[in-house]
Amino acid sequence: MYEALETAENVSGLRRVVIDPVSRVEGHGKVTLLLDAENQVKQARLHIVEFRGFEKFIQGRPYWELPVMVQRLCGICPVSHHLAAAKAIDQLVGVDPQDLPETADKIRHLLHYGQVLQSHALHFFHLSSPDLLYGFDSDIAKRNIIAVLADFPEVGLQGVKLRKYGQEVIRAISGKRVHGAAALPGGVVKALNLEERDYLLQDIEDIVSWAEQAVGLIQRVHESNLPLYDDFATIRSHYLGLIAPDGGLELYHGGLRAKNDRGETLLDHFDYTRYEEAIQEEVRSWTYMKFPFLTALGPTLGWYRVGPLARVNNCDFIATPLAEAARLSFKQHSVECMVHSTLAFHWARLIELLHCAERIRELLLDPAILGRELLAKGEKRHEGIGVIEAPRGTLFHHYQVDEQGLVTKANLIVSTTSNNQAMNESVRQVASVYLSGRELSEPLLNNIEVAIRAYDPCLSCATHAVGKMPLRLELVDAAGNVVDSASRSADGGFAH
Repeated sequence: MYEALETAENVSGLRRVVIDPVSRVEGHGKVTLLLDAENQVKQARLHIVEFRGFEKFIQGRPYWELPVMVQRLCGICPVSHHLAAAKAIDQLVGVDPQDLPETADKIRHLLHYGQVLQSHALHFFHLSSPDLLYGFDSDIAKRNIIAVLADFPEVGLQGVKLRKYGQEVIRAISGKRVHGAAALPGGVVKALNLEERDYLLQDIEDIVSWAEQAVGLIQRVHESNLPLYDDFATIRSHYLGLIAPDGGLELYHGGLRAKNDRGETLLDHFDYTRYEEAIQEEVRSWTYMKFPFLTALGPTLGWYRVGPLARVNNCDFIATPLAEAARLSFKQHSVECMVHSTLAFHWARLIELLHCAERIRELLLDPAILGRELLAKGEKRHEGIGVIEAPRGTLFHHYQVDEQGLVTKANLIVSTTSNNQAMNESVRQVASVYLSGRELSEPLLNNIEVAIRAYDPCLSCATHAVGKMPLRLELVDAAGNVVDSASRSADGGFAH
C-alpha cells in the first residue's frame, strides 16, 4: 500500500497535516497525513526525525564494553539492551546459552523480569491509563498520572508501586535502577545475597495481587468499550517473537516463531543466530527508522508486529498459572485464532506483567539465585548474536570483532523498528475515521497518538532529542496556504 503512495506528496490537490512531536511516548517523532479534496487520507507516515547512530560509533570499541555502552540507547529499557548485548558477547567468548552457570542464568532471568515488569507498569499506568480511564476525547488536563492518582488513587498508587518494585529488582542485581552493571561475558557480576533476596520477598505477594488486579482492570475497560476497542487502529498483520522449546511464552531465550493473521505458522523454533536468513530491512527516505520484513514474503507483504500482542498470540501457553488463566480469557475474547485489536496490546501487556510477577516470586524462592558459580569460559569467536524479548518486542544485537576484540560491525534491530510499518498502518486507519473536514481539534491529535501509544514505541532507541518541543498541527492546501491550525504548548495548553 505505501509503496504505491511514495510520490503522493507531488500529486496536485492533496493537503498535508503534520503532528510534531508525538507525545507521551519514549522519544520523539512526528506524523504527516496527506488528504484529498474529500478529506480522505491518502497517506499516513510516522517519521523518526533524528539520527542516533549507535551501530556506527560503537565500532572500534572493545566487545566487553558493549553491555554497559549500548544500554545508553534508552533510559526506559536499558536492561533489555544490556542483556541482548550480553548474550551476543557470551558467544564472542565461546559461551552458548546452555553453558551459563545456573546461578548466572537465573540472575539474568530475574533481572529481565524486573525490567519487563517496571516497563509495562510505566507504560500502562503512567502513559496510557489516562486515555483508557478517561476516554480518548477527555479534557487534556486529565491525561496524566497526577490526575489518575487523584481520581483513581488505588489504581494510580498500585501502578507507581509496581514500577518501583521492578526497579528495586534491577537495583538489587545491578547496583542501580538505571544503567547499572550486571552481566559480564559468560556470566554475571554477582548473585543475590540473603538480605537482598528477603528484601524483595517482602512485597512480592502484593505485587502479584496488584498485577492480577491490573489484568482485571484492563479486561473490564476493554470489554466495556466495545466495539470501539476492537476496531480502533486495528489492522491485520503477521506476528513475530521468541518461543520456548515447548511452545510456551518466552521472554529471555528461545527460537523465533512467526504466524500470519490467520494463525498459520510461517517460522517455528527458528535459530535466531540465523535471523539474517529470515528477516531483512528496507530503508526509506523520509525516516531514520528502517522497515523490517520477512524475507520469504518481501517488503510489501512481509511486515509484521512484535511485542506483547504478538507474544501472547503466538505462544501455546504461559507457564505461570495466573497469567495462563488470563491468556485463556484474552484468547476467548476473539472469534478468530489471533487477536488483532491494536488496543489489545494493553491487555496482553498486563498479562505479561502478571507473568513476570509470578516468575519473580518463583526465582526468589529458588536457592540457585544465591549461588557462587557466576562465570563460564570458552574458545573466542569473531561473531555473536543476542536476541531477547524486550518489553516492546523482539530485540536483535549482532556484533563482529577482530583479533584484538574490537567491534568491526554492529547491527541492531530494535523492537519499535519491527513495528514501524504497523504503526504507520494504524495511524492511517485512525486518521481515515477521525479526521473530519478542515475542523482540527486537540482530541484529533490525541486519537492519532493513542494508536501509536498502544505499541509502546521506544523512539529514543532510534532517535535522540534534547529538551521539550511544542506540538503544532497545520492543514495546508496544495498551494502551500495554511487553511487551519492547532497547537499544544510544552505545558499542555491547546490553541486553535
